[in-house]
Amino acid sequence: MQKIKIIVSGGGTGGHIFPAISIANALKAKQDDIEILFVGADGKMEMEKVPAAGYKIIGLPIRGLQRNFSKENLKFFSRLFKSLRKAKKIIKEFKPDAVVGVGGYASGPLLHAANKMGIPSLIQEQNSYAGITNKLLAKKANKICVAYQGMERFFPADKILMTGNPVRKDLIQLKDLRSEAQRFFNLDRSKKTLLVIGGSLGARTINQSIIENIEAFKDKAIQVVWQCGKFYHTEMKEKLAKANVDNVQVSDFLARMDLAYAAADLVISRAGAGTISELCLVEKACILVPSPNVSEDHQTKNAMALVNQDAAMMIPDVEAKERLVKEALLLLDRDSELEKLEKNIALLAKPNAADEIADEILKMIKQ
Repeated sequence: MQKIKIIVSGGGTGGHIFPAISIANALKAKQDDIEILFVGADGKMEMEKVPAAGYKIIGLPIRGLQRNFSKENLKFFSRLFKSLRKAKKIIKEFKPDAVVGVGGYASGPLLHAANKMGIPSLIQEQNSYAGITNKLLAKKANKICVAYQGMERFFPADKILMTGNPVRKDLIQLKDLRSEAQRFFNLDRSKKTLLVIGGSLGARTINQSIIENIEAFKDKAIQVVWQCGKFYHTEMKEKLAKANVDNVQVSDFLARMDLAYAAADLVISRAGAGTISELCLVEKACILVPSPNVSEDHQTKNAMALVNQDAAMMIPDVEAKERLVKEALLLLDRDSELEKLEKNIALLAKPNAADEIADEILKMIKQ
């Protein structure tokens, strides 16, 4: 039997890379005779993370347009044309049976080239508000896997499959890890825990909201595990030391996110699609602070999809410094409200997303 070949494109941020890797892992688990090649954007996170996960990756010179005027924007079209040519060459040489786009800069040129060459394609749209690239690619895509209801606004209804977003398998069944998590972070079992996360680079507004209101945590019967990101770690660590608040611990990176979630009674986070999918899976009450620096304000739309189901609280970025810590402390004191949010967010979980998407890819090839 001839080996099945698939190209997966997804990157730019962890929110795109890890779902792409999850889909690739699911494909390998289902099909022995399969070869998977990743295509990413030169200089982006995927060029390190994908090889670390055991897959080969080829980079395209593509970059996104800057929101503000920048000389880099003048190079956009030349990079786009070079990326289209390189994507076409990769497809000709690798001869894939299908291509999969999970978002990120490289997905556009790759899927456009594949569609022109008659290669079956699948798009995985993570957000509740589809980006321009996916809306354009959807016209020729065979299947579109989504994580939110109402995506017929953007895509042909007959192509849509409600699968959810792929998440890491280590986040399933965390209830049994709570005691281990409390030991790992040296937490007091009698106190509630607030987990604050801002991604690997950090979220400036969330960090400022915490540090500018750090005195509010003093002498409270709660504890805080705060991941501030590598860009902010030195500054936040110094300011925290000066404040002398001993129930808050700050770090640049959390190597054991499974244990961080297991320990948490409440989570403060941005509203990226991947993070929201994780929060649904781990069944955690959360306060979402959508980033204002994303296309089409899609993080606000992601957050509102949960708020409208009574599955999360949302605080706009511009109000966070004034409201975030205050609202978190109030919510931690309301057990019935925490339980309601946990119950409702759990209803939105899609733990088998990667497997379902892999099944659709294989089905698409064999048709």
